[in-house]
Amino acid sequence: MRDTYQSGLIAESSKDALFLTFNQSHVEGARELLRASLASMPALLDDFRNRYPDADLHLTVGVGSAYWDQFNPEERPALLRAFPALEQGGRVAPSTPVDLLFIVRADQHDAVFELGAAISRSLDDAAELVEEIHGFRYRDMRDLTGFVDGTENPEGDGRLDVALVGDEDPEFAGGSYLHLQRYEHDLGAWERLSVKQQEDAYGRTKDENIEYPGDKKSPHAHTKRTSLKREDGSSMEILRHSMPYGDSQRKGLMFVSTCRTPEHFELMLKSMVEGDETGHADRILDFTRAVTGSAFFVPTSHWLTQLS
Repeated sequence: MRDTYQSGLIAESSKDALFLTFNQSHVEGARELLRASLASMPALLDDFRNRYPDADLHLTVGVGSAYWDQFNPEERPALLRAFPALEQGGRVAPSTPVDLLFIVRADQHDAVFELGAAISRSLDDAAELVEEIHGFRYRDMRDLTGFVDGTENPEGDGRLDVALVGDEDPEFAGGSYLHLQRYEHDLGAWERLSVKQQEDAYGRTKDENIEYPGDKKSPHAHTKRTSLKREDGSSMEILRHSMPYGDSQRKGLMFVSTCRTPEHFELMLKSMVEGDETGHADRILDFTRAVTGSAFFVPTSHWLTQLS
């Protein structure tokens, strides 16, 4: 069923997004109600695409690692496991498990708003909202720190190869392991750095978005800490779907990683937070702090429709 993957896993960057997380409520029959609701999501997306034909609308539906066995005890993705909580020297990556995730993305805010409202209505009393975050494209796909985000993403068919489970787990082929973190930035402290200090922290120039040569990067540079390789020299890749968010009180990044295995994200996060064997950790984490961290499996649309 690899050809029925949820399109939001692979779609290019959108202008607008909504991140919704829920926990199952305690009302009688909540699990069955949620299964029926999730089964209706592919048809709901098709309906809204017909209403907003120019919006390039996408929906990603994920089931939390801790909730999966309750939601679907008959079968489980082979590598699904808890978000890896980490803490080292003031750097943190907390684990905050939730049951369900919905990411709505489009190039029109009204389409995102309407589909998000329809999802909440469909869940009704069977689920309780945990968090609702509105993401948006900032300038030319930059984070609020001013640097371009997602430059290491695979292109073309490489996106499918990186993000989608294959024959290694045939029951869940076409699905994906998704990790979601909400980061809050300390932009005041960040903006007190010189541009050169900011560039050194990323390992990339700010305006031109040119990556430093490997021998010019600090061992603390973000691009150094997240560019991991296997023993055979091949890269450990993920597909990122991150978006800035913010209001007058808080500003940050919704970080989304999708991959055919959770291992790549877990090792990147460990490299960022705990550093290498000599303790070189990610300099960016001095200016941004993860406040949530959840692991999900995103099954195929066909798998969802079979829930009813």
